Amino acid sequence: MSERYDAVVVGSGPNGLAAAITLARAGRSVLVLEAAASLGGGARSAELTLPGFVHDVCSAIHPLGAGSPFLRKLPLEEHGLEWIEPPVAVAHPFDDGGAAALERSIEATVATLGADAERYARRIGPLAARAQALLPDLLKPLWPPPRHPLLMARFGLPAIRSARAAALSVFQGERARGLFAGLAAHSVLPLEAPFSASFGYLFAILGHAVGWPLARGGSQAITGALAGYLRRLGGRIETGRRVASVAELPPARVVLFDLTPRQLLRIAGDRFRGRYRRALEEYRYGPGAFKLDLALSGPIPWRAEACRRAGTVHLGASLDEICASERAVARGDLGRAPYVIVAQQSLFDPARAPSGKHTAWAYCHVPNGSTADRTDAIESQIERFAPGFRELILARSVMAPKSLEAYNENYVGGDIAGGGTAFPQLFLRPAARLVPYSTPDPSLYLCSSSTPPGGGVHGMCGHLAALAALRAAFGATA
Repeated sequence: MSERYDAVVVGSGPNGLAAAITLARAGRSVLVLEAAASLGGGARSAELTLPGFVHDVCSAIHPLGAGSPFLRKLPLEEHGLEWIEPPVAVAHPFDDGGAAALERSIEATVATLGADAERYARRIGPLAARAQALLPDLLKPLWPPPRHPLLMARFGLPAIRSARAAALSVFQGERARGLFAGLAAHSVLPLEAPFSASFGYLFAILGHAVGWPLARGGSQAITGALAGYLRRLGGRIETGRRVASVAELPPARVVLFDLTPRQLLRIAGDRFRGRYRRALEEYRYGPGAFKLDLALSGPIPWRAEACRRAGTVHLGASLDEICASERAVARGDLGRAPYVIVAQQSLFDPARAPSGKHTAWAYCHVPNGSTADRTDAIESQIERFAPGFRELILARSVMAPKSLEAYNENYVGGDIAGGGTAFPQLFLRPAARLVPYSTPDPSLYLCSSSTPPGGGVHGMCGHLAALAALRAAFGATA
């Protein structure tokens, strides 16, 4: 470890690899160190249940990956990444057997929304049409100012509201309100919280602009493509290299950490004092996830036809039900019927399961660190909209918050988003700094989802952190 590098990146999640690629593309020598035996952080796949059943261990469906202004510029298809786009991005079933469906086409989507068709098209259509201009401004810190301020204002002014208020004021029927609530609940916030509407608008726009695709062969393919491209650029990667202290690292001009504040303090806490250290110590982690991976003898028998064509299904029916579920989690309770996100990759990717068999990926939100078993609650929600589902289960893998954190230390208490998204931490993460990736030590940077723009497999946190390091430490740009 005596070799000198321009940059060392600790952690090989999508953001760590994105940071390394950005630096390598700028001609810098880069070493990536990963504690685990395999690369990827939240973008890994494994046979969690039975042989031949490939499950995405964490992230599964990737609208932000397909829409990422950074990832879209990389030749990842040359390194094996192939996006599969289901015909329906998201289906949202109701107890009457029908469903709302988010599709690439605005027209196809509004055909499932009844009386709210025109309202949805008027609110979402113009933003979806300008998505490629809008996304770079959305997926960045507050500073510098947006390149398209009027477009950002058109998005941002309605997005400041709570998702509940937005759903009630914009839509009149339960189908559009339920669909919007399911999208907004990806915020992992109570839907009465300010800015929770922004997630509903963002994920609707992504559905129309780029779809909600999955990676052929598993989310590990994203990691493999990023790592392959980095190696082509001359970057070096080492697995099984757990870093306990910055003193263990080889000489480097800068070090970027694809870690959350808790791990940064453990490794480099003696480098920080005053307000920045307090900000890291007081950083708030959000609710956790309780996740099931299922090996099935057949496809989930949804009553609603749209669900059988969807890569993702949101369960919770009404706006009120989803609000109650997320409100309960926020106050530390479980609630009665959880909001559940289901992904059914094997419907569209035969490589995920043996012939005739299928996989299901599902999770709900729980209080941070919860030890409750939500297996029955999740399966009951699926059975509610797909009678006979339970009879198809061949095997299951259960990951509660404790096991998620054991798998990936960044998932503190089962928080898969790198920190809570309540205002102001949604924007000022991990601390209030003009350059949020920098630290008081000019050689150390944070590049994880604990920095803007936050969670998701988009690589933007790592890319933007690396750009900041290039400017400050090397006087260069990518």
